[in-house]
Amino acid sequence: MRSLSDTLERLARFRKDKSGHAATARSRLSRLQRFGSNPGALQAWYHVPVGLKESPALVVVLHGCTQNAAGYDHASGWSKIAEDFGFAVLYPEQVPANNPNVCFNWFTPSDIRRGQGEVHSIRQMVETIIVEYGIDRRRVYITGLSAGGAMANAALCAYPEIFTGGAIIAGLPFAAATTVPEAFDRMRGHGIPDVESLRSRLSGASPHAGPWPTISVWHGTNDRTVAEANAKAIIAQWSGVHGVPSNPSSVETVDGHKRLAWRDRSGRDAIELYLIEGYGPWDTTQGRIWLRTHSTIYAGRGNFLYPAHCPLMGPYAVVPPPAGKSWFRTARAATSGCAPITVGSAGRHSGGNRKGTALGGTNALTAPHQ
Repeated sequence: MRSLSDTLERLARFRKDKSGHAATARSRLSRLQRFGSNPGALQAWYHVPVGLKESPALVVVLHGCTQNAAGYDHASGWSKIAEDFGFAVLYPEQVPANNPNVCFNWFTPSDIRRGQGEVHSIRQMVETIIVEYGIDRRRVYITGLSAGGAMANAALCAYPEIFTGGAIIAGLPFAAATTVPEAFDRMRGHGIPDVESLRSRLSGASPHAGPWPTISVWHGTNDRTVAEANAKAIIAQWSGVHGVPSNPSSVETVDGHKRLAWRDRSGRDAIELYLIEGYGPWDTTQGRIWLRTHSTIYAGRGNFLYPAHCPLMGPYAVVPPPAGKSWFRTARAATSGCAPITVGSAGRHSGGNRKGTALGGTNALTAPHQ
């Protein structure tokens, strides 16, 4: 079992990427100065591309412990993707006065309760961006990594009417802990509440009765900071409101990594789980994968293409491919008629060449993992 000090040291060690640029790189992000009463005392940063078309999508991105908005944006590339494909991105940011390791306080009841604390500050930021930039309320998404993943889940639970979908990367179930010691126990996979309790906490978090946001969960099988049991608990927590079976509706292997999906009564994949074989939450040096929930996009680092006639549904998950391999895979044609397209040399990792491999489908949810 890892000690508290060891866990904190590991989190701090990954604050920068190997080049040290994550914390110091010039940022595209602008400070959102006023967004309501801000009961959680958070900061907010955003990027809205010049010339954004009417009624764009919004992706809300929550960083992990010891990170900040600019560093996570540099590592994940969200603002660049927003530039390329025409949507707005919002970064809530934790401050040391709230948490010395700048973790979002996903384990503090007053910070995850609807109408209170950090989760309500995030709601206020979202509303401010929606109003000021004419965001399409049907296309608001949220994603987060680690503590940010846990807080993204909290926001989805507290305000399910606001978000169409969310991507939770190395995160934890909603309301699974109420103290710091409990938080570290849950991270290790100890004392996670039973399924009925988890579902009760979700259903009691808001007066919402549906429809519910789609959920994409990502977890590395070698994650020694947040146990894989948490990913399975998130799936169980959301299965009740979505009315999906306990067993997955489909299981497939995607480039050596397992994808499990749970379909609702309409036949759509309401919940999915990607288990990234051999990786922990901080493995990001070899390349990236961008996932979209209902159909998929796989690409080498820096490559992305989206069919112009398909609605951008936002966020992207980013993890490295195995050594010597790329994330290219032939995507399934989407039921809405937005067929996948291919540009460049199939199956080749481009190493940053924007003319390299890219795939597109439709109806997606995304989120990048630093």
